[in-house]
Amino acid sequence: MKIAHGKLLNAGQTCIAPDYVLLPRGQEAAFERAYTAAVARLFPTIAGNPDYAAIVSDRHHVRLQALLSEASAQGARVVDVAPPGAAAAVSTARQMNPTLVFNPGPGLRLLDEEIFGPILPVLSYDSLDEAIKRINAAARPLALYWFGTDTAARDRVMNNTVSGGVSVNDTLMHVAHENLPFGGVGESGWGAYHGETGFLRLTQQKPVLVQSRFSMGHLFYPPYGPRFDQIMGLLKRWL
Repeated sequence: MKIAHGKLLNAGQTCIAPDYVLLPRGQEAAFERAYTAAVARLFPTIAGNPDYAAIVSDRHHVRLQALLSEASAQGARVVDVAPPGAAAAVSTARQMNPTLVFNPGPGLRLLDEEIFGPILPVLSYDSLDEAIKRINAAARPLALYWFGTDTAARDRVMNNTVSGGVSVNDTLMHVAHENLPFGGVGESGWGAYHGETGFLRLTQQKPVLVQSRFSMGHLFYPPYGPRFDQIMGLLKRWL
């Protein structure tokens, strides 16, 4: 339910919508059933449903359809998970049906571009190390979502990946917490804001040093000699 909500809020047109799911191999059928049930509960209908957003433009809608066509042509399994009967009336409204894409191959635009739509690729993995390697092989994500009860596995993922922000056992919610900084890393952005972090980020501070008349700064003036070497030796020990 939480993954479906995170993916389909504004029909996937948010910067922190999940762009793919990493799933333990063998759980594909169970995930498909659970995701389909979640979609039906959240959006019993698609066409004309005011709770389900339309794709922002015809151009973007065409781009998303092309991503699906490319994936299908290269052997991925594309699954429309809209409630029964939803597909018939969506063609002109740009309310694109929620879709899962299983086993998308490397090189697909679906895995290289930010999707920004209701398409969710599902990537199977055999070990946690493989999943971590897959995350680190791509650009740093703006958000990472971890689900499970194994705290050791959770900590391995947190300690061995880099992302802008994390929600554990949920999606999207970290961005709503006013005391958590929100921002990206690398290609997903730089810097952060919200709360005190945002105040500091968007404020130009003026550093001012008022030097004491008892300052010992003259000890570091040249000409250098044995006394200077002795002072530097003491500093090295302290630091």
